[in-house]
Amino acid sequence: MNQIATIILPFLGLIACGFGAARLQLLTTRGVNGLMVFVAYFALPAWFLQMVAETPFSQLPNWSFLVTTTFATYCAFALAFSFGALVNGGNVPEATIKGLIGSYANIGYMAPALTVAAFGPSAAAPTALIFMFDSAMLFILVPLMMILGGTERGDATTLAKSIARRILLHPLILATLIGILVSLTGLPLPDAVDGFLGALSGTAAPVALFVIGAGLAKAWGKFSPELPVLLTMKLLVHPIIVYLLLAWIGGFDRVWVAAAVLIAALPPASEVLAVARKYKTYEAESEGAVHYGTAASIVTVTIVLSFQIGDTFPFGQFP
Repeated sequence: MNQIATIILPFLGLIACGFGAARLQLLTTRGVNGLMVFVAYFALPAWFLQMVAETPFSQLPNWSFLVTTTFATYCAFALAFSFGALVNGGNVPEATIKGLIGSYANIGYMAPALTVAAFGPSAAAPTALIFMFDSAMLFILVPLMMILGGTERGDATTLAKSIARRILLHPLILATLIGILVSLTGLPLPDAVDGFLGALSGTAAPVALFVIGAGLAKAWGKFSPELPVLLTMKLLVHPIIVYLLLAWIGGFDRVWVAAAVLIAALPPASEVLAVARKYKTYEAESEGAVHYGTAASIVTVTIVLSFQIGDTFPFGQFP
């Protein structure tokens, strides 16, 4: 219990600090936006690059693990999408956003603070790689679904270029790819570069959690009737799918499995709201999903960690 509290309380405390600063108007909207830029374009990319670069390359191309976790995210998306299409009469664009709510975890902002604290530095590599593969899959899937729903237009070449640009120029994906290349060389980062990245990456988790808390101080958006089902899919069904698929295949490292399950238990990412605004569909409901999901995840993440750290997590299929 003390170990769980050591992980969760700083996590909650940083979110509470951000919430209080925004609520008391010590931090303006412009200030929050500035912190988001710092986290998204500097601190988190430095964390992803440094952590992946320091991981032996032999541990990185774990293709069966990555294909399994990405497929699990697709399964969660398909379930949430199908439910959304069922309740909205087949509106594909809206159902696509609901699919994201049920599958696209807030890995970038929340996972670095949790996975490494809970499972040690060896959890950094699966965190970065799961983010890269899940994001790439959804970046491809969403435009295709929007074309199917009549919201997106464009020829195949333009669409392919847009998807490739979005994937390869995403700050966290780009940082992960650079980290993989550095790991491939087997050479350590120069001391000056390593020190610079360390200074930036040390701020990534606390500032990211602070920004999440500041975001919770804003209006929470609409609580739609289908939201409890979508959040249940994201916070409970998604991690169960990840665990069952990894257990079924077997042979994976315990830390990677634990990190994958914990990541799947995280709430919907703010990227869901950005996509909803881009396509002008399900916007208020997406805002509500991100905020209510983040609040609910405090309970579900604590439960998942309690099982994992308390030695009651069924690791029987893993080495």
